[in-house]
Amino acid sequence: MTAKAVSRQEIIMNFSSPPNADDIAVFARQALENLPDELSGKCEELVLEIEEFPDDATMQDLEIETPYELLALYHSAKEISPGVQKKIANGEDKIVVYRRPILDVWCETGEDLGRLIREIIIEELARGFEFSDEDIQDMVANHR
Repeated sequence: MTAKAVSRQEIIMNFSSPPNADDIAVFARQALENLPDELSGKCEELVLEIEEFPDDATMQDLEIETPYELLALYHSAKEISPGVQKKIANGEDKIVVYRRPILDVWCETGEDLGRLIREIIIEELARGFEFSDEDIQDMVANHR
């Protein structure tokens, strides 16, 4: 066994039922602990929440027709809603990961669940910090 294999953390989960919120949180926390350098410094105080679906207000604000369209959402403490800035930032930055829509993508693609969640989180945070699409693609590709 090589040194790389011994030191590498791996989570192996076999599911006889769909992964629950705690299972998704394990993958999401691991993704947050191993963010690309471009994001890690910006996310030191980031709060993680796992929800089943986006609520009606979020769907209305983002003009989403079905809750399956939203996989995760970054909320800046400086934003009241997307594009509307607070005068005083008194909240915490957070990312909300939506379990059911992610599970649908996972079932459709057959992709590794941990990798899928990592890519979703990287993409959502990078968009929140206004990285270009090209930069986001590079971050995801380089962080596999």
